[in-house]
Amino acid sequence: HVQLVESGGGSVQAGGSLRLSCAASGYTASRVCMGWFRQAPGKEREGVAGINNVGRTTYADSVKGRFTISRDNAKNTLYLQMDDLKPEDTAMYYCAAGAGNWARACQWGDFAYWGQGTQVTVS
Repeated sequence: HVQLVESGGGSVQAGGSLRLSCAASGYTASRVCMGWFRQAPGKEREGVAGINNVGRTTYADSVKGRFTISRDNAKNTLYLQMDDLKPEDTAMYYCAAGAGNWARACQWGDFAYWGQGTQVTVS
């Protein structure tokens, strides 16, 4: 069983920055991949960024160059630094975890566990 608790959401003006955090616990093998997804009202959930346990990252095209995902394995914490935020980044952001594979970048289908979400609003 994996538990994920997000924090750090809020409201910010366009061009601003926010940093999301996710505290993780549970079976380590089920957390090889960790990542962030988001869902805006009326839209499907989409992958934003993923990182495996050796630091290999993947990003959605819409956030490349603006968002940075990182993880501190010793603290069991995942981060998402979001810079140059745009109104279209407004969504509920979810921390996610999954088994994945250390030898390749995480794929969106690798994720099986989800947090409760934290709201990000950009105006």
